[in-house]
Amino acid sequence: MHKGLAFCLLLSLSLCNLIPPSMAGAGVVTMELWCVAKNNAEDAQLQSALDWACGAGGVDCSPIQQGGPCYDPTDIQNTASYAFNDYFLKHGMTDESCNFDNTAALTSLNPSYNKCKFPSSLSSSNASLSSPSTAYGMGPSEDLNGSNQISQLWIWHLMTSLLLIAFSWVMG
Repeated sequence: MHKGLAFCLLLSLSLCNLIPPSMAGAGVVTMELWCVAKNNAEDAQLQSALDWACGAGGVDCSPIQQGGPCYDPTDIQNTASYAFNDYFLKHGMTDESCNFDNTAALTSLNPSYNKCKFPSSLSSSNASLSSPSTAYGMGPSEDLNGSNQISQLWIWHLMTSLLLIAFSWVMG
């Protein structure tokens, strides 16, 4: 009886384990994220990163230019944050696409203010988790897409191995 119950349990676990990690994402908790300038970043560093983002980085900087809803020439933090976030959303939404020479960081606190609305990782329709970053300069330098699948893959193999060992023990 004890071996029969253990066998049924292992069989159930084995069947659950047949669902690959890429298909098991329905239960994942999602969180809105924004890429913003770090509070302790120097203004000169932020300006340099902002110049890169609006130039070679290909960011749409019209909202932070004069007449735009996010224009504020007195606050480099907010201005850089808008540009950093736009780049982050358009270039893979990875930690690396929110670095800017270590002047930016991810946050779950909405940085929107007044009429300046920052799109989040959940509201972005033009972001692609599989598009590599090809920009050069101060911005992100590596494409880390797929790192989450790699981390899930080793767990998949570990669980399968443990189930096979347990099955051998029950049958033996």
